[in-house]
Amino acid sequence: MTTEKSIFSKIIDREIPSDIVYEDEKCIVINDLYPKAKTHLLIIPKKPISSLFDLAPEDKDLMGHMMLLLPQLALAQGLQGFKTKIHTGESGGQEIFHLHIHLLGE
Repeated sequence: MTTEKSIFSKIIDREIPSDIVYEDEKCIVINDLYPKAKTHLLIIPKKPISSLFDLAPEDKDLMGHMMLLLPQLALAQGLQGFKTKIHTGESGGQEIFHLHIHLLGE
């Protein structure tokens, strides 16, 4: 297991600048550097969880918080609908091993 911080942990710790859209005590939301839609946000928990495979029962409130945040973020972006995506594991397309949710909309 690597102890190197993910790029998302570095963004959370302000070691790397990013376009922060929203932040609270549980998560941070940034614009994706490589957007796949007109609106492409990343909702990132501050707790460093590698993937959905690594969720623990105590993460239920954190995940619920992030899911409830999605429609609020979409409305704030002026979206009337949106897609979400969570890549899990290398074969699931995950490139950064710090759990995050993609919010995409046109």
